[in-house]
Amino acid sequence: QVQMVESGGGSVQAGNSLKLSCTASGFIFGDYVMGWFRQASGKAREFVAAVHWYGDKFQYRDSVKGRFIVSRDNANRMVTLEMGKLKPEDTADYYCAATPSWEYDQSRQYEYWGQGTQVVVSS
Repeated sequence: QVQMVESGGGSVQAGNSLKLSCTASGFIFGDYVMGWFRQASGKAREFVAAVHWYGDKFQYRDSVKGRFIVSRDNANRMVTLEMGKLKPEDTADYYCAATPSWEYDQSRQYEYWGQGTQVVVSS
């Protein structure tokens, strides 16, 4: 049974930081690219960041480059998203997801999804 559980969301003021974590089980973690997506109210889900199988390659959407860092710990089956200098436009539900493909920004390529964790950034 596949499970992906996010944690670490919350409400912060602009300029502050949050760290999201996602723990996975039920599949071979090291065989999957791990990604983060977000969905703001009334908007489409969008790619945020992805980390390669071995944790040595990363991709980010332009608006979070230099502010967010994605990483993974294959031994503990965990992926994290460190979010710094948060802005109100970062407000969304954040989802971790797993794909066997390096088409990292295509949500349809992701096989497994977490339930999401909410991030609210106030100005």
